[in-house]
Amino acid sequence: MTESNGSDAPDRADHQTERVEQGAGMPDWEKRFRAPRVSLPDWAEDAPDRSLFVSNATGTYELYAWDRATGEQRQVTDRPNGTTDGVLSPDGEWIWWFDDKDGDEFGVWRRQRFSGGEDELAAPGLDPSYPAGLALGRDGRTAVVGRSTDEDGTTIHLARTGEAPVELYRHRESAGVGDLSYDGSLIAVEHTEHGDAMHSALRVMRPDGTTVAELDDTRGGTEELGLEVLGFAPVEGDTRLLIGHQRRGRWEPLVWDVVTGEETDLALDLPGDVSAEWYPDGTGLLIAHGFEARGELFRYDLTERRLVKIPTPRGAVSGATVRPDGSVEYLWSSAAEPPAVRSTAGGVVLDPPGMTSPGSVPVEDVWVEGPGGRIHALVQKPAGATGPLPTVFDIHGGPTWHDSDSFAAGPAAWVDHGYAVVRVNYRGSTGYGRAWTDALKHRVGLIELEDIAAVREWAITSGLADPARLILTGGSWGGYLTLLGLGTQPDAWAMGIAAVPVADYVTAYHDEMEALKAMDRTLLGGTPEEVPERFEASSPITYVDRVKAPVYISAGVNDPRCPIQQIENYVKRLESREAVHEVYRYDAGHGSLVVDERIKQIRLELDFAARHLPA
Repeated sequence: MTESNGSDAPDRADHQTERVEQGAGMPDWEKRFRAPRVSLPDWAEDAPDRSLFVSNATGTYELYAWDRATGEQRQVTDRPNGTTDGVLSPDGEWIWWFDDKDGDEFGVWRRQRFSGGEDELAAPGLDPSYPAGLALGRDGRTAVVGRSTDEDGTTIHLARTGEAPVELYRHRESAGVGDLSYDGSLIAVEHTEHGDAMHSALRVMRPDGTTVAELDDTRGGTEELGLEVLGFAPVEGDTRLLIGHQRRGRWEPLVWDVVTGEETDLALDLPGDVSAEWYPDGTGLLIAHGFEARGELFRYDLTERRLVKIPTPRGAVSGATVRPDGSVEYLWSSAAEPPAVRSTAGGVVLDPPGMTSPGSVPVEDVWVEGPGGRIHALVQKPAGATGPLPTVFDIHGGPTWHDSDSFAAGPAAWVDHGYAVVRVNYRGSTGYGRAWTDALKHRVGLIELEDIAAVREWAITSGLADPARLILTGGSWGGYLTLLGLGTQPDAWAMGIAAVPVADYVTAYHDEMEALKAMDRTLLGGTPEEVPERFEASSPITYVDRVKAPVYISAGVNDPRCPIQQIENYVKRLESREAVHEVYRYDAGHGSLVVDERIKQIRLELDFAARHLPA
């Protein structure tokens, strides 16, 4: 991979011609997966010319080091199932990356010098675990490592080169490393000791484990208000911590001096969820505002208390960072235009070689009145097409996530094949306020499906969708809702396509990673033994005998989030009924980072629909 500065027009023209030739004869939907992508580059605070990013340039998503001074880019990791979890140390000397086995998310941190060389165990003395956050010190030898296991719950250790790790924190409930202060004297931790895994409280500790400050908006678990760590001020001796809070019903930033206790509430006049990060000199904040499936950026001056908009195209900003010169780099896309890392200084920051991804059709915004309030849906359909069309309801995972006006190769593939695609930001989705996100308690799955049903009714009555050719599909939580929907709404759907789903909620609970058990206890109000009726009501396997539509399921055999055994239990029930179904099992975890594998899965889904959807 090489950096492009746009200064040589003939070379760029030749480069573009080469890209077109590389994709000759390949369908557009496949090109969108194969076209090289890059993440927003992370950069070392004390060596800003050194950056780290993720790319699929080799056909597998891996970590890459980039020396901006020389333009040299180097592949750091090379594993059969890919690598995306990596952190660059503040001095730019080390790249830490998480080494699990075949996508099971259970492993250890390793590190490699930025310049290359052999990998080494980054924190000797710490056994394999699920990761629970990582913060690296500026001295090049200190790390705060969060770990999660079924036996220990969450532990946080201070690890220094040449010394045995020291345990700073331990609790049965989920927690994670937030950040390490500029001078390494303060450690911020997010925890859910109150038992509500959806809403964290904060604790700031010293490296000796003593507590400096506490902040808990949950009032001991009696209120559904959460906090999150956004980062310590990047200034020597500065004890300000930037945090996110939900005190006014949505995510907003606040500056908390953890030593004096002073809180500076920004009270920004923005309608959606707001996040932030520091400008490198600590005088301002980069504000990221997400509202109604789109994003925008602002600079907030802490001295003048003034908000200034940073121009970006209409669409989704999925990440942004401020460089030392004050320019802002951001990863942008829209449903119609592929992603690119752009800069306010002008142009595209990274331009990977290889074929260019084709665009797709833009989304249309739809608002539907539902049982819990107005539901936002995003609709794509083939250019010039008129309904009623075969329609795919592509349901997002999470559930605390949302679909946005961003580029997505999966929905675009369905559109290329003549389908309309509807994506629903059901109750539980982020970006529409705290009450909307927190609405799932106790009737998990059933609430989301009520919203999906309301949008389904709109799609039919508006003339968009053919009621006899409706496909329900999704991955992870979306796969769970697919199987649950096929059983609880058996006459509504002509087909279901579920990727890495929850299928048998009780077995899934007992087999999944500890952090997800905590989330399920929060959502359902207890364990399967404590609230069996809620797990039964929310489990797809409860309704499997009511399923009428053909079912396609894909699953990673090493998945720690939606483990394989609970899917096998569901499949056996389908087999006993001789129901129409197909199952594809692949050697990875919760999805795949290998482009060929992802293309294979999409091809199998499209083929299943072509064979089983009514003509």
